[in-house]
Amino acid sequence: MMNSENTPSLALLFPGQGSQTVGMGRGLYDNYPAARAVFEEADEALGFSLSEIIFNGPEETLKLTEHTQPAILTVSIAAWRVLEPEVLARNLLVRLAAGHSLGEFSAHVAAGTLSFADAVRTVRARGQFMQSAVPAGEGAMAAILGLSLAEIEAACRSVTDELQHAEGRPNEMAAIANLNSPEQTVISGSKEAVERAAALCKEQGAKRSVLLPVSAPFHCPLMMPAQLKLSEWLEQIQFSQPQFPVVSNVESKPLSQPDAIREALIRQVTGAVRWVECIGVLRQNNVTHAIEVGPGKVLTGLNRQIDRSLSTSNVEDPASLEKTLERLTAPA
Repeated sequence: MMNSENTPSLALLFPGQGSQTVGMGRGLYDNYPAARAVFEEADEALGFSLSEIIFNGPEETLKLTEHTQPAILTVSIAAWRVLEPEVLARNLLVRLAAGHSLGEFSAHVAAGTLSFADAVRTVRARGQFMQSAVPAGEGAMAAILGLSLAEIEAACRSVTDELQHAEGRPNEMAAIANLNSPEQTVISGSKEAVERAAALCKEQGAKRSVLLPVSAPFHCPLMMPAQLKLSEWLEQIQFSQPQFPVVSNVESKPLSQPDAIREALIRQVTGAVRWVECIGVLRQNNVTHAIEVGPGKVLTGLNRQIDRSLSTSNVEDPASLEKTLERLTAPA
């Protein structure tokens, strides 16, 4: 794809768990054959009607991790299949892609690293592995707002040390899970440790400490059983050279080699999502416009907290597609 001096240089951003809503993607399914084909391929690859769950719920079924992860991937790739020919027709350069947690798999499908069928089966299994790694009710996550990363890390270390050494409970811990923006960091771990660390952060001046409605403590060492299972699974999956680099959550740098990509996706299960650094990579690579491809505007909102100079739009339905294309084709 050619790129003139005034043509936007793009990054594609793909959302993760938490962006799901019942009915998401319906406008894409109804209006674009390319999107409809993605939903049909997902249903065939999984052997059940994921589309029915996405469009009609109920919400409690969609919120199950083993459904949420393939559902968001499916809607994201449906949106990309509609957007992609428009990008090509305008000779726009996709310089990089990135995805938040689960979204990193969507980014690799868009880049051609993974086939969609392989990816949708993989993220369903990933969801099952993650859900079963820690018994229900024993893990937790919390968002800490308005406190420095160093202070949050210190609170997690203090609580973990107290529980493991002073109280002799080696399986209790809290750790950094998501570095979402300068204002928002998510911690993860055992329920008591996360609750104590969140309370400590509040005492130390955090604007808010909010326990999140999640089914498992994602992106922390307690997920090691899931990481080991995903490692075995991904050994059976074919990885190809991506058409454009994808920024790794755990490495916070662009990756292009299949073996390095596979390893990064494995390590991501227990590793922190370093989203602030991932967005920083876009600027370092002269990206002028980011497009959030998939349901919701979570990443668009985070971008406003991270780098307001980075133009960001989203594509999740026909209206947002049209609005984004208008912005991309507007005279500089």
